[in-house]
Amino acid sequence: MTAKPTLLRDLPADLDVKRLPRHVAVIMDGNGRWAKQQGLPRIMGHRHGVDTLKELLRCCKDWGIEALTAYAFSTENWGRPLAEVEFLMTLFERVLRRELKELISEGVQIHFVGDLGSLPESLQEEIERAMSATRHNQTIRFTVATNYGGRREILQACRAIAEQVEKGQLQVVDIDEALFERHLYTAGTCDPDLLIRTSGEMRVSNFLLWQVAYSEIYVTETLWPNFDRQEFHRALSDYQQRHRRFGLV
Repeated sequence: MTAKPTLLRDLPADLDVKRLPRHVAVIMDGNGRWAKQQGLPRIMGHRHGVDTLKELLRCCKDWGIEALTAYAFSTENWGRPLAEVEFLMTLFERVLRRELKELISEGVQIHFVGDLGSLPESLQEEIERAMSATRHNQTIRFTVATNYGGRREILQACRAIAEQVEKGQLQVVDIDEALFERHLYTAGTCDPDLLIRTSGEMRVSNFLLWQVAYSEIYVTETLWPNFDRQEFHRALSDYQQRHRRFGLV
């Protein structure tokens, strides 16, 4: 990881700075339900969800967390109503275009992971522009999983390694976890210490299947648009009460 935490700002006094997670991953669930509760169209939930993500990114930066990974759009999400999918693709583009200047000034290094080649060409261009413009930033590494699926990620890594073996560029005996991880979308980023899922669903939904093997999982009933700094504080407090054994006694 290249991101380096900045000076801490407004860290709650009850949190131990030495026991903060280096990397937080979030499954942002509940936008549609939030909109329904407000009597609004589903797309309004996604708009408010973007504001929540911006605030969480700023909070991670202020509190010295090195990396944030957000599950923005899964490979399964293409099955949603066409109008909603088209809105999301347009929303991603607009947000990138509108927020890029601030991302640069805040020192955010943004990455996109997933099958990006299947996204609309105009969105691919905005993604490439954003990643290129923030490549050398080091305050926080922000990864957006877009058209992402954990099983697909593992399969593409297996195929890439198999091709190298087939071409004689790699011996089977040389395949280990470190080599495998270099073929994942997330190469260069440490595994998440904490995985947060909002809206109370008790599943990982094909997200970072390899990477969350030993992540602490925090599930809250709070819907994503309502996940504010106070809710994040609760998640971190819960995390700091865990004893991470990594399979040991």
